[in-house]
Formats: sequence, structure tokens, C-alpha cells
Amino acid sequence: MKEKLKHYAKELVVIFIIMVVFANIMSFYRSTDLNKNSFSVTNITLYDGTKFNMPNNKPLLVHFWATWCPTCKLEASNIQKISENYEVLTVAVKSGSNLEISQFMQKHKLDFKVLNDDRGSIASEFNIAAYPTTFIYNKNKELIFNEVGYTSTWGLWLRMWWLGYEPNPPKISSDTSSISSF
Repeated sequence: MKEKLKHYAKELVVIFIIMVVFANIMSFYRSTDLNKNSFSVTNITLYDGTKFNMPNNKPLLVHFWATWCPTCKLEASNIQKISENYEVLTVAVKSGSNLEISQFMQKHKLDFKVLNDDRGSIASEFNIAAYPTTFIYNKNKELIFNEVGYTSTWGLWLRMWWLGYEPNPPKISSDTSSISSF
């Protein structure tokens, strides 16, 4: 019996590794068509009517997501944690009116900065074909990293740290209640 459990455990590890490799290959493939230009969006008014001021001399994480996207919902708590310590601008694509986004944000206890791209025009400029998609720009707003699909809080933190921003990692609790609330 013990040998069977070891065998199944090894099989599960192999399957997990294959899935991770496959997911990264798909992310890389999907990211080849993304707009790689410097970040040039200016004059940003968020869904709640506030103005977003572009940070000077700081990296910027730009996250494209949608309220109807299951993976985006899973990743929302990661974006929330990162936004507490870093410059983050999210773009809600074809997710309804400002009121609908507000209701979504309140329901899921999120308060990161959201630009409502109700027609998908900004997503088109960036050549977004899958959600979520994340771009990380350096302090000069040059694209350094991009990711298509789910990214962990630690993955995001490491990328921001790599750019020399915020030396301490965010506190990550083992509470998974935010995942189950979606």
C-alpha cells in the first residue's frame, strides 16, 4: 500500500510539473502578439471618477481583467495585495458600467484602481486576446515583463522587486476565504 501511495504521489508531481510547463508555454505564446511599446496612456479617469496620476520614477503594473473572467476573479486577491504596496492600474475590459464595476468591487472587497474600458478600445491598443493579462513597466514606462493568465502574488512581487521597487514582500496570509467568495 505504501508503495502504491508513493507511485501515485510521483505521478501527481509529474502531472503538476507538466501542467506548469504547459501553462508557461501558453502564456509565452499568447504574449508574443502583445503591444510592447512604452506605456503612453495619459489623462486617466477611473471608474469612480477620480483621476489617476502616473507615478514618476516608479515601476507600474498594468493589469487587464474582466468581471466575467473566472481566472481574473481568482487572481483579484493577488492584485489587491500587490496594489497595497505598489503602483497598480487595472483595466476592466467590457465589464459593464461604472456602477456595475463598483458593485463588483464592493461585493469582493477590492479597492485597487480601475479604469473602465467598457468598449474594449484600450485592450485593442494593447492587442489583448486573453484575460487576465499583466504588463509591468520600469520607472521609464518601458515594458519589462508581461504575463497572460494567472500570476501569483509572489510572482508579481518578484517582478516588481526585480525592478528595484519596494524591498519588502507583502504579507500573504494563508486565508483562502477570498477565493471561495467568488
